[in-house]
Amino acid sequence: MVAAVRELPASGYAIEVDGLMKTTFATSAGARAGAVELKKRFPLLCIRIYDAEADVREEIRLPQV
Repeated sequence: MVAAVRELPASGYAIEVDGLMKTTFATSAGARAGAVELKKRFPLLCIRIYDAEADVREEIRLPQV
């Protein structure tokens, strides 16, 4: 079975959850807020922010207590 491939966004920012693009945002702050909220609710998921302009991914990690 082959999974559907979603294309990377051409601009803005996107939240990537376990390797799959989920939601796009116009601003870095919006993407970060959404990603941190998801990470708090589901700490075992691998959540990253994809920056389309720079073509880089940043992994979201919660601070250690």
